[in-house]
Parts: sequence; C-alpha cells; structure tokens
Amino acid sequence: RQAHNLKVVGSNPTPATNLPVRSLSRSIASVTGCRTPSKHLDYLDHPRELDLAICAHARSNTPMREQNVASGLKYDVRCDSCPVRHRAICSRADDRELSLLDTVKFYKTYHAGQTIAMRGDPLDTLSSVVSGTATLSQSMEDGRTQIVGLLLPSDFIGRPGRDTVAHDVTAVTEVTLCSFRRKPFEDILSEMPHVSVRLLEMALDELDAARDWMLLLGRKTAREKIVSFLLLIANRSMTNTGVPKLQDVRVELPLSRETMATYLGLTIETVSRQFTALRKDGLITLDGTRTVIIPDFRALAEEVGEGE
Repeated sequence: RQAHNLKVVGSNPTPATNLPVRSLSRSIASVTGCRTPSKHLDYLDHPRELDLAICAHARSNTPMREQNVASGLKYDVRCDSCPVRHRAICSRADDRELSLLDTVKFYKTYHAGQTIAMRGDPLDTLSSVVSGTATLSQSMEDGRTQIVGLLLPSDFIGRPGRDTVAHDVTAVTEVTLCSFRRKPFEDILSEMPHVSVRLLEMALDELDAARDWMLLLGRKTAREKIVSFLLLIANRSMTNTGVPKLQDVRVELPLSRETMATYLGLTIETVSRQFTALRKDGLITLDGTRTVIIPDFRALAEEVGEGE
C-alpha cells in the first residue's frame, strides 16, 4: 500500500508520504523477498509486477506450504514435480508462464462424497484435477439425475469467461485440485500463449469425447458400454503414469457399481451381470470390488472395435 501511494521521479519519492527511500525499500523487500534496492524502484514504476512479486512471495512462504500439507496434499507443490504436469493446462507452459501461474494458484483437497461446486453458483475458481476422481452431473426438476462426465487427473474444471458453474461437481474419491482464482487467471491469460493453446486443445478433446459418449449412450450394448468404460479408465491411468501396458493392466475403478450404472445409463443388476460375463470370457479378472485386471488389453479393445 505504501508503494502504490508513491510516484517516483528518479530515485526520490514525492511528498505523498514521508517515508525515506531506505524505509520504503525495506518494506518492499519484506513483502517480495527481493533484496536488490534498484529493483525496488523498478517495482514502483510497474505496480503490476509488484503485485505478482508479492503474491509469489506469499505463496512460497511456510504458512502456505503448511496449509497445503494440512489439506491432504501428499506431494511437492512445485510445478516441475506435479504428477499431471505433462497433461494439465500447464503442460506446454514455459518457465515464465509457470511463474505467472504460481502467483495465482493454491491447492485444496475434498473428501469422497463432498460437493466441490454446484450448478448456478458463482464461478470463483478454475481448477486442474491433480489426483482423484469427480463427477459432473445435472439434475432435472423431478429429481432425476444424470452423470454427464467424469473428471480424472489432469482434467480442467470451469471455463474462463463464465460467471456461473455449469454442472454439479462432486468428489467420488479424495480429490486434490490445483486451483486458480478466476479473475486473476483471466487477467494473466493473455500473457500465457502456451496455456491458451493447451486450453483450446483440451476443449476440443472434450468435444470429441462428448461425441463418443453420445454414441455409447445411444447405440452401444450394455457389454460394449462396460468395456468402453474400462478402456477409458485404463487409458487415462496409463497415460498419467506414462507406463503403457498391453498385458495384465491393473485398473482401479473410481466409481461404485451404482454410480457406474447411473453414468452408463444402465441398472446396477445389468452392470454386475456384464462384469460377470466378461470375467467368465477371460477378458477381465476381479480383485475385490474396485480392482479389475485386464489380461490382454487388445482383446478387450476388440470388443468395441478398437483392437488396433
């Protein structure tokens, strides 16, 4: 605040405040972490850079890191060690863009079953899923609910330029989000061309996925729906770990049978019957209720014409 009340001419502050330059320099050093006096004067000429420096310094302090650990964050908060760095909106970002993102990001963890956002609420934050799974759903006036999408690690929640949330977002497992306040994110988006390109790519990928899902819901059999779902989870799991496999692929199902039935437009009984049929045909083996092992990935993919 002291800095913004000053107009600097050369190296002398105007009478807007009686603070000497040395005292002002100490104040800027304390809120930015910068120890170079000449840079302090540059900050006064460029308030936007001063704002970013203050935010970056605040987020690098111990209280923020302690807050991340307390919220359940189980990995280093640095972007270069993020588990979804290669697929998230920051995957194409250069060092300068990562620094800009770092000034507006924070982490938050939600427990299974917890509501992340509700349709119609103000869209205050945009987020990348770092870990866990969430659902996008929409309810009708008579209470019927349809899950319209799954959010898996590296998926993006929210849209720049929108003021309200479009769907209900619910955590189905423990979910950790890397979040950005929407307004600051939109303000710096024009300065991050690589992030803008990645956002466009992800939006087009979502469009393709929505068209594929229309085919699944409208034309595929119950067996094909279950197989397509297993392939979706398996492919995303292998992509995020960076370890593609064709034999003995282990898939941890993020949804219960009931939620899976809602998502696929089936009954829970039909879901159970199809899992049993696939197991008897040797296409999958089950390890408990949530773990599926695919002995031959190509053989399973051939069930829906994706063997190649």
